[in-house]
Amino acid sequence: MPRMRLDKLLAHLNCGSRKEVQAMIRAGRVQVDGATERDPAAKVDSDTAQVVLDGQAQQYQAQRYYMLNKPAGVITASRDARHSTVLDLFPEEIRRGLFAVGRLDKDTEGLLIVTDDGALSHALMSPSRHVEKVYEATVEGELLPDAEIRFEKGLTLKDGTVCLPARLERLTGDGAQRVRVILREGKYHQVKRMIAAVGGVVVQLRRVQLGGLRLDPALVEGAFRALTDQELTTLQKPASESI
Repeated sequence: MPRMRLDKLLAHLNCGSRKEVQAMIRAGRVQVDGATERDPAAKVDSDTAQVVLDGQAQQYQAQRYYMLNKPAGVITASRDARHSTVLDLFPEEIRRGLFAVGRLDKDTEGLLIVTDDGALSHALMSPSRHVEKVYEATVEGELLPDAEIRFEKGLTLKDGTVCLPARLERLTGDGAQRVRVILREGKYHQVKRMIAAVGGVVVQLRRVQLGGLRLDPALVEGAFRALTDQELTTLQKPASESI
């Protein structure tokens, strides 16, 4: 790995914005290989240098993995001239090279993985892998009494699209009609179209799980955080197995 500026490394590790980490370095809060380093431009080897911020060791990852709680109203794209994108939710200094794994519709909320690991993205989104995706939806209208059975058998939509067997669960709650949908594919507007096929209209949709990874309930809408090592292992496991 080429040597990089210390402030760039810490910003890359999501320790703060470039300006914020520069202030931390100048304040003497950062040690490199046991010695305090006050120069933000100091070059370090990200593979071998021991970098510590406020007593906490910082480890560089060649590839980055983030969990984003996508809010409604932003599109899943790297850039767009007219709309806010999910990457706009990331600071500019760490945004380069990142992309979303798969996509969520503009009005769909919830779990989105953002990374620079193309191999993981391909494994999770490949149709042949059938990685499980779990959604929770608020629904209007009267669902057919045998809606669950129709999902289990696999629906054929009005336009002839054939959907693999899936699961539909009716949830109890605050009076709103809520359902959980578990899919192993990701066709265009699939949850909304499948719910429509059994008599309902989706008015709010949220993805809560991808493979073995669940959305962190403490992560507010629009916020992101790095995946833990355990979460990454959990995410990679179904991505490496053909179901």
